[in-house]
Amino acid sequence: MSGSQPMNKLEKAVIEIMAGERRGTRIGVLFNPTEYTIERSNTYKATALLGLGSPLLQFVNGDADQLSMELFLEDFTDPPRAGPSGPPRSVSERITELSRLLLIDSSLHAPPPVKFAWGRLSFDAVIEKLSQKHTLFRPDGTPARATLSVSFKEYRSLGRQLREPRRESADKTKRRQLDASDSIWALAAREYGDAAFWRLIAEASDLDNPRELAAGTWLLLPPLEENGVAPTGTR
Repeated sequence: MSGSQPMNKLEKAVIEIMAGERRGTRIGVLFNPTEYTIERSNTYKATALLGLGSPLLQFVNGDADQLSMELFLEDFTDPPRAGPSGPPRSVSERITELSRLLLIDSSLHAPPPVKFAWGRLSFDAVIEKLSQKHTLFRPDGTPARATLSVSFKEYRSLGRQLREPRRESADKTKRRQLDASDSIWALAAREYGDAAFWRLIAEASDLDNPRELAAGTWLLLPPLEENGVAPTGTR
């Protein structure tokens, strides 16, 4: 149809400030990253025992996920504007805007948490590290092209951590992350044996619209016994 957007056109990535004085500010990314990396790690304690050839490893805790990528900035290719009719914003201005996300917000007494959203990826985080590589300059030495290496560290507020504990066992609440091909109904059928239990997941996860869940969303799966329901196949 005339005027319609191509079906395979990927939306622009956005960094949205989630709290503090600039809450709600959205910083668009001119060029989407060509790739990104998500890392997860755990902390273990090594305990040496007499007579053993290697230490005993004991799990301590899980670390926050880390999202890493490179962002490309350039003045000469469709530079973003300050507004619909505003002047183009330079590479230096955009670097300054992103670098401010590492500064302490006076109302939070810490750098603000942000959400990196791109397609179905939604990642709540703080910016842990930002490095700059300048590869093109104007005659006065002002950067005109730069590559930013950005590391986001997963951010989970204390209230959210209390609602979504990572501890899991057969009789405790579980956490599951949706992938691109998953849904809350398929998850309920897989975990509980009945897709109708999606309502328990939605209520425990405090979902506003279960039909609009992005890939990477973490969901809580409460024990059926705590909700007065016997698991499928039991009496």
